[in-house]
Amino acid sequence: MKAIRIVLACLRKADETYNLISDGDKIVLGLSGGKDSIALLYALSLYQKFSHKKFIVQPVTLDLGFEGFDSGVLKDFCSRLGCNLIINDSKEVYKILSLNKEQNNLKHLPCSICSKMKKAGINKVANDLGYNKVAFAHHADDAIETLFMNMTVGGRVATFSPKMYLEKSKITFIRPFINVFEKDIERLIKEEKLPVLNKICPAYKLTNRQEMKDVLSNLYKKYPYSQDNFLTMLSNYEKEELFYHDIHYQINQKGLTLKPVVTPIDKAIEMKIRMEVFHIEQQIAIKDEIEMEQEKIASTFLIEYKGKQIGTIRYFKLNDETYKIGRFAIMKQYRNKGFGTQVITFLTNYISKRFYPKNIVIYAQIKSKNVYQKAGYIPYGKPFYEAKIRHIKMKYENKK
Repeated sequence: MKAIRIVLACLRKADETYNLISDGDKIVLGLSGGKDSIALLYALSLYQKFSHKKFIVQPVTLDLGFEGFDSGVLKDFCSRLGCNLIINDSKEVYKILSLNKEQNNLKHLPCSICSKMKKAGINKVANDLGYNKVAFAHHADDAIETLFMNMTVGGRVATFSPKMYLEKSKITFIRPFINVFEKDIERLIKEEKLPVLNKICPAYKLTNRQEMKDVLSNLYKKYPYSQDNFLTMLSNYEKEELFYHDIHYQINQKGLTLKPVVTPIDKAIEMKIRMEVFHIEQQIAIKDEIEMEQEKIASTFLIEYKGKQIGTIRYFKLNDETYKIGRFAIMKQYRNKGFGTQVITFLTNYISKRFYPKNIVIYAQIKSKNVYQKAGYIPYGKPFYEAKIRHIKMKYENKK
């Protein structure tokens, strides 16, 4: 089968699975000139014709300031597809990368900073144009490599998402090639005779990602089926089983524990407790209780006592120096037993040892101030009202 049919089938599957493209979308595509972005633009130009969706694709190339960059070939290619290429002057990127390399005595230009600056640059162009989505050509192998890098270096099971909404830039970021393997992209380039620019990045093939790519290549040679299985694994939520389902952090020897909220059942129990304590008991409006941005970024726990769920608490990062604890609730029948101070003390120590923040803050209801003071928190600032309830800001200074 021709590569283009395989690539388009994978693109369609990704679109239908992750709801990537909708009628009326205006999509900026980051066109670097490498094989992946060239193939993505070509595939999307064909997808526009048979997908029965009306959407616009605008290719944008960032001139990062690397020596040897020539946009002529890209302009001709875009013209053949019936679109005009936008060249964005981003030469400051190379200057910043070079300075960072020199200051930190690095072997090559820092890829993570480069990636962030490229995304920021493309997002800005999209905003300026009034477009609602940005597409990058990250493919299935990129996702698998990122997974293994995070497991190997970061100690976490994580990779990038096929689709995510970027709140700050108000842009939806999509990866239509998430199901496409690199070997099929390479074959597509050859079969369709698509133009590809020579690599001009000084860090090409010198990165940790290249090392992981080599490791996985050797693994695929020994276990050819593993590549497909790794991709299947990333979306196989029905078969996901990891240790964190069984975590119950022991707070004391009498059965008080913290369980991370990781399953739909956990989340349902957490919300039930919050509704009973904050909405029903304290008459806090649901719109004030549920703040979607915090729901997305917070790490949340169920407080359990002898196997019963009696409360909930969560934390999230405010900035590089400060974490915030919030949504601390204990069911009425389990209050005044010392559980509150024990939970706060445990979570404070947990955050301090894991993230080393300078401060941990809590916006405490005045009536509960003593619970936090016993855990080492001190009030600061003036009392204020939140959701019609009097609060005081309290801070724990991490001296470790």
